[in-house]
Amino acid sequence: MPDTTRLVIFLHGVGSRGEDLLPLAGPLRHVLPGTSFAAPDAPYPFPYGMGHQWFSIAGVTEDNRAGRIEAARADFDRVIREIIETYGFAEKLDRVAFVGFSQGTIMALDALVSGRWPVGAIVGFSGRLASPLPLSPHKATPVLLVHGAADSVILAAETVKAAATLQELGVDVESRILPGLDHTISAEGVELAGKFLADRLGD
Repeated sequence: MPDTTRLVIFLHGVGSRGEDLLPLAGPLRHVLPGTSFAAPDAPYPFPYGMGHQWFSIAGVTEDNRAGRIEAARADFDRVIREIIETYGFAEKLDRVAFVGFSQGTIMALDALVSGRWPVGAIVGFSGRLASPLPLSPHKATPVLLVHGAADSVILAAETVKAAATLQELGVDVESRILPGLDHTISAEGVELAGKFLADRLGD
């Protein structure tokens, strides 16, 4: 692997694949030179199509979602650990960032609030905080949450709520609600992510 100073790990949404987020590496690389980008597939196949998922959404409810997230932790950790060891960042977690979309954001935030992955930064697009209690985040990890105001899949109110909870827990969190945007990542969102990561993971 190349000798790089940062590692960004993309975490895709339900029914997608890691490679679907790799195009984000292009614009991010301009503001994060010397960065490696990894985009793993989630461990579970999505039953409708060729994509994957971090946990099953079949019959998912507000009551059972947290349990599914908790059950998915071991496989999530295995995937992340393999990438971090492959790229040589096992002793440099403060130089690692998670960038998630939708269910990928759910898992990135869970990795934070469970205290399992004290990474250098997290960017979450169009997600929610749905982890089981208790929440015990690594407070040195800054978080940026970006959500479309017109998101019809996960309401933007979820990001507002997540930001408030993280702030109450002592996490350094920023949030942006983008007008007119549905459940997707916009060029504006990528620009915000790039500026955030360059500031928080800069040399």
